[in-house]
Amino acid sequence: MKISPFSKTYEGRCVLDFPGIELQHGRIYAIVGANGSGKSTFAKILAGILRPDKRDRLFSGGAIGYMPQKNYAFRMSTKANLLLNGNDITRANALMDAVQICHLASKRADRLSGGETARMALARLMMKQYDLVILDEPTAAMDMETSLLAEKIIVEYVKKTGCALVLVTHSLQQARRIADEVLFFHEGRLLEVGTAQQMLTSPEKDETKRFLEFYGF
Repeated sequence: MKISPFSKTYEGRCVLDFPGIELQHGRIYAIVGANGSGKSTFAKILAGILRPDKRDRLFSGGAIGYMPQKNYAFRMSTKANLLLNGNDITRANALMDAVQICHLASKRADRLSGGETARMALARLMMKQYDLVILDEPTAAMDMETSLLAEKIIVEYVKKTGCALVLVTHSLQQARRIADEVLFFHEGRLLEVGTAQQMLTSPEKDETKRFLEFYGF
C-alpha cells in the first residue's frame, strides 16, 4: 500500500515533511526518533486525526485502525468497551484473556489504571480487522512483563490479519524485538529507513548513529 507524500505546518513552521513510502502487508514498521521529531504528528495525520497541509488522499488502502498515545475508555464495563468495536462476544472474551483483563470484564473501564486501560484499548482495536493499523506508544503505560505480552499479541495480530502495522515507539529494544523495518525521524523529516537489523546495528546517517549511541546502541 502506498502512503503519498505530505507535510504539516504550524504557525508558518514546517514540523513534518514526509516523502511518502510503500508499506507491505504483514509487516511491522517501527517509527523512532527523539521527542519533537514528528513521530506522533505522522501517526495522527496517517490516522486522519490531523489534516496535512494539502488534503489529498494519503492512503491507497482500505480501513485504518488507530490507538492513540492517550487512550480513552467509555463509562461502561470493560467488556462493553470492546463490544463497541464489534459484536463478537467470543472474540471479545478471547482478547480479554490474551491481554489478561478477564477479571476486569465487569469493571467500569473509566476506572481502570493506565496500564489496564492500554490493554483494554489494544484489545478493543483488535476486535476488527484493518488494512493499516497505527499504534502510538501502545505499551508506554505498561510494565515490562505486560509490554512483552502486548508485543506478542501485536505480532500475532499482524500475522493473522495480514495488515501493515505502524508502531510509534520510544523503545529501541521494542523495535528490535518486533519490527521488520525501522523508520528514523529527525527534526520533522524521515531521515533513514531500513530493516530493524540494519538500522539498529549499522545505520548510514550520522544523525541516526548519534541517536542510537545516546540510547546505548
